[in-house]
Amino acid sequence: MARHGENIRKRKDGRWEGRYPKGKRDGKPLMGSVFGKTYLEAKEKLIAAKAALANPPMAAPITTPVEQGTFLSVAEEWLEASKPTLKDSTISRYRTALDRHLLPEFGDKIVTDIIRDDIAAFTARLLSAVSEGGKGLTPKTVSAILSVMKNVVDYVRLVKGWTVVSFDGLAVKLPQKQLRVFSVYEQETLSVYLLDDLSPCNLGILVCLYTGLRIGELCALKWGDISFNEKKLRVERTMQRIQKPDGKGHKTQIVITPPKSDCSVRDIPIPDEIFRILTEKRQPDGCFFLTGLEDAYIEPRTLENRFNKLIAACGISEATVHTCRHSFATRAVELGFDIKTLSEILGHASVAITMNRYVHPSMELKAQNMNKLCSLLGVKGGVSKERKSA
Repeated sequence: MARHGENIRKRKDGRWEGRYPKGKRDGKPLMGSVFGKTYLEAKEKLIAAKAALANPPMAAPITTPVEQGTFLSVAEEWLEASKPTLKDSTISRYRTALDRHLLPEFGDKIVTDIIRDDIAAFTARLLSAVSEGGKGLTPKTVSAILSVMKNVVDYVRLVKGWTVVSFDGLAVKLPQKQLRVFSVYEQETLSVYLLDDLSPCNLGILVCLYTGLRIGELCALKWGDISFNEKKLRVERTMQRIQKPDGKGHKTQIVITPPKSDCSVRDIPIPDEIFRILTEKRQPDGCFFLTGLEDAYIEPRTLENRFNKLIAACGISEATVHTCRHSFATRAVELGFDIKTLSEILGHASVAITMNRYVHPSMELKAQNMNKLCSLLGVKGGVSKERKSA
């Protein structure tokens, strides 16, 4: 299958063939071919062949892209060297950023020749499509793409000792996004609705609302992860859909892996009322929590769709499953949880993450704190009356 826009395809004999225009014969295009055992080898040969056409016959011998250190060659080298320490989902994200954006833009450039203006112009093009109403990328996505490029450049600097461009000051400014948190009324409404229809999926959302599980952790949860002797649940897996590395058949696949960090592997105490319900609904250990079946699960995207229908039926404004996690953290702070304890329950690496990213005091709590200032006015205006009589 040909790689889109590159004129490179895999032949039936297993080799990769790259085609390029060499000129014309009798008014018809004359095509040349290069071959390689891998896609990377074919692409490097194709780049070299095109470069050779642009040089006069007596020009100095052409140095191949690999010898020159193209961004393509060092990016592939960096990714291969990083694989042993990366999760499949991370490798998939890096691969997508390279294939869709970075290699088409910088692949044939010598990595040491890339300058700040090149990166700034590339960033502006990705962002401008959004402002012009096109199918552009969000600042968050562009930032992630630049992060991959920076990793490649840092690898070149540290491992090869080459002088390369600095990324200082090239970061994309991310807009502050107001995270959605259920009000107390919305949380009570949702809880009542879930308790009235405790299907396996609804029970899972209820557990998420009162334990702060991430959506991937909930989808991967099994009944065997719940200790009924110690009234706690164990988080040691997460589920997500990622790009398939071979690109064959379906473009994505579901993977169940350990959580994103060691801190995310944790035990969460189960509230008494939730534990009572779990005891009544208990299923065999090998069953997925959201289905009650051993051979069937609900993936995150499907759970989001079901959640959207659920909150619409409750009359609650737009939210996501992750809103349950935000709301859990917010309610916990309002009720006086110790922040270190809450941070460990949420699976954060530090207390600062808990405070800055997930905990958002509600308007009710803000109003209570503001009213504490009223003590400075005196009791029932007594101070003011005394001052007036004086």
